Amino acid sequence: MSTTRRSRPALIALAALGAAGCLALAWWQWTRFESASGTFVNLGYALQWPLFAGFVVYAYYKFVRYEEAPPEPKRHDEITEIPAGLLPERPTAATRPDDDPVLSEYNAYLADLAKEDKERPTT
Repeated sequence: MSTTRRSRPALIALAALGAAGCLALAWWQWTRFESASGTFVNLGYALQWPLFAGFVVYAYYKFVRYEEAPPEPKRHDEITEIPAGLLPERPTAATRPDDDPVLSEYNAYLADLAKEDKERPTT
């Protein structure tokens, strides 16, 4: 008998106590809702607490299932591939054609300005 099997009654008691506590809080919120000072917030909590109790039972069920058949451990020496198309494509810079007349004219203008700056005497 494994050590986890020996502690099972304690876990059952803990799960039952947690679920019963959640249901008791649901009943308390329901009585607060029905009282003269009750609001719809109390009704919301009265409807939420049974869901919490269900989660306690579900968590215990999953714990027992993992205890009996644990999931396969992931291998850390394998490389995980990202499927193509999962991530957005990296944007690329827009390319301008080299034969653009406006761009050539502007570059010639800048070259003339640079030539004039070099020819101008400095004082």
